[in-house]
Amino acid sequence: MYNLIVLDRDWKDGSRESIYSRRFLEPPYTSRELIGMFPVDTQADLDEIGRFPCLFMNEGTENQLAHAGEITRISHSDGDMIDFEYVLYNGIEPVPNHSILKKMNSFGIRDEFEFQRNHWALKEGNLFRSLLSLHPVRKGPQVFQIDRYPDIDRRSVAVMMPFKTELDPVFNSIRGTAEENGLEAKRVKDIWEKDAIIQDIVNLIDRSSIVVCDCTGKNPNVFYELGIAHTLGKNVVMITQDSGPFPFDLGHLHHIKYHNNGEGLEKLGEQLQERFGSLKSLQ
Repeated sequence: MYNLIVLDRDWKDGSRESIYSRRFLEPPYTSRELIGMFPVDTQADLDEIGRFPCLFMNEGTENQLAHAGEITRISHSDGDMIDFEYVLYNGIEPVPNHSILKKMNSFGIRDEFEFQRNHWALKEGNLFRSLLSLHPVRKGPQVFQIDRYPDIDRRSVAVMMPFKTELDPVFNSIRGTAEENGLEAKRVKDIWEKDAIIQDIVNLIDRSSIVVCDCTGKNPNVFYELGIAHTLGKNVVMITQDSGPFPFDLGHLHHIKYHNNGEGLEKLGEQLQERFGSLKSLQ
C-alpha cells in the first residue's frame, strides 16, 4: 500500500503541511475496506498509515510534478486538521502528473477528478513498481553486449583509428602524452579477449574513461566506434588530418586537426596534454 496526498502546492523536502480531517481517507478515493482497517481514531492508527511510502502530488493534470517520499511525523491538530511532516526520496526523480494520468489504474486511481481534489488517500498496490512502469526499459544492443555495471579503468584511454602503419607514429604520440598524464592508451588491435572483434572494441570503449577517435579519411569503422562512445557517455576526443569539414552530425563538436609529421605530432601532443588534463580533473 501507499499514501497519495494531493495538494495545490509545490512539495519541498523536509517541510510540514496540513490537510482537513474530512479529506483524510475519504471515500471513494480510499476504499471502504481500507477505511475499515484504519479507523484513525488513535495516534497508533495514524502512525501505522504514516509508515507506508507516499506519493506527494501537486494538484492538476498538466506539468505539475509528483514526488515519492515518506511521512516522518503525523498527528491530529487542535482543530479539524491532520498535520504531517515529510521527506522526499532524492534517488527517485519527480514525475509529471500527466504521465501518471495515462497509467492511473496502475496507481489505484480510478477517477481523473482525483488529480484535481485536495485529499489524502490510501491506495493498494506497490508505489515503486507503478513508478517504474512509467519508465520502459530500453532494449539493449543485439550485435554486441554491454555490461550493466561496467568496470571503468580511470587510467585507460581507448584509441580508435584505422589499422594503417602510417598512423603508428600518431598512436605513439597519443600514448606518450597519455603516459605523461598517468594514463594508458590502448588500441583494440593489441587486445584479444573475445571471439568477435566488435565485442573487444565495445569492451575497450566501455571500460575506458577517455576515448580518442582519429577520424582521418572518414573511416566508417571509426565513425561507428565514435557513435558507440557517444552513446555510452564517454569523454571523446576527436582528431583528424583531414582539412575538409566533418560530417554534418559531428561538425558542431570540437576536434583537433593535426599533420602527421614531427612538428604536427608535437603540436598534437600539446593539445592532447591540455585536453587529457582537463578531463582528468573532472573524474
